[in-house]
Amino acid sequence: MSVGLIALLDDVAFMVRTAAASLDDVAGQAAKAGTKAAGVVIDDAAVTPRYVVGFAAERELPIVGKIALGSLRNKLLFLLPGALALSAFAPWAITPLLMLGGAYLCYEGTEKVYEALFPHRAHGHEAEVQGGTGTDQALEDRRVASAIKTDFILSAEIMAITLAALPEGSFWMRAAVLGIVAVGITAGVYGVVALIVKADDAGLALARSTARPPFGSLIRGLGRGVVRGMPILLTLLAIVGTAAMIWVGGGILMHGLETYGLSAPAHAVHEAASSAASYVPFAGGGVAWMVTAMASGLIGLAVGALLIPLSRFVLGPAWQYLSSLWRKSK
Repeated sequence: MSVGLIALLDDVAFMVRTAAASLDDVAGQAAKAGTKAAGVVIDDAAVTPRYVVGFAAERELPIVGKIALGSLRNKLLFLLPGALALSAFAPWAITPLLMLGGAYLCYEGTEKVYEALFPHRAHGHEAEVQGGTGTDQALEDRRVASAIKTDFILSAEIMAITLAALPEGSFWMRAAVLGIVAVGITAGVYGVVALIVKADDAGLALARSTARPPFGSLIRGLGRGVVRGMPILLTLLAIVGTAAMIWVGGGILMHGLETYGLSAPAHAVHEAASSAASYVPFAGGGVAWMVTAMASGLIGLAVGALLIPLSRFVLGPAWQYLSSLWRKSK
């Protein structure tokens, strides 16, 4: 009996080690796949704070919480099952969908650049996001709904990038990785957003501190620095987010074309990055990344520049026409 017990304990220990290894594998794959979507994550964090502009301070965190819950619902209830269904039944569709999302990122990023250069032509959507008194519950509901809709598009790209980055594995392994990425990215993004939108309030409280010198002066100075620095931080975050959208979108399109045999752009970028890295061997990896990102960004800008007039003069009017026909038929 003792021998049987020892054998049973050995089996249990083996199962525990196997489960631990599987968990480590899931966590490692989730971390690796999540980093692939970093550009979209940065843009998600940069976009969301705009939706609380104009509201009372006590409504800021509840609004961020509503958007975060909507984002989690988007990822777990709709996008994760959809991604798994594609992986199981139509894996051939992943790359085209990923490229479609990449093209959308190029379009959105390039349009932000265009609007920064020509602000008088900004979207009505921007006016809707920025406008309003912030005292109307209906306005808050519209802002939250608009933010969740925008998040759905960004979340779809995050999940698609994650799925494309996963190696072949079991259904449950892929589901676990996608679930971890969905929860982790949502918690990270909206945790950062919550800190950003409340940082000015914290800075203001510090600036009004009544503590005695010398610490009181340091605290008040820190508070004033936070209040003055937040607009700069938000501007920098928006710039980084826009750049990330463009270079991630361009990179997705470049690698998608390579998948279909059009490897010349990817090969040229790789050669340029390797050549540049050879001149600075002590920082070769960083230089290669910068060259690749710049080349991807140029591709993204070119694609976005083509899509802006296509969207405004062809796709937009066509969509409005079809929508009008649908409303008339109801």
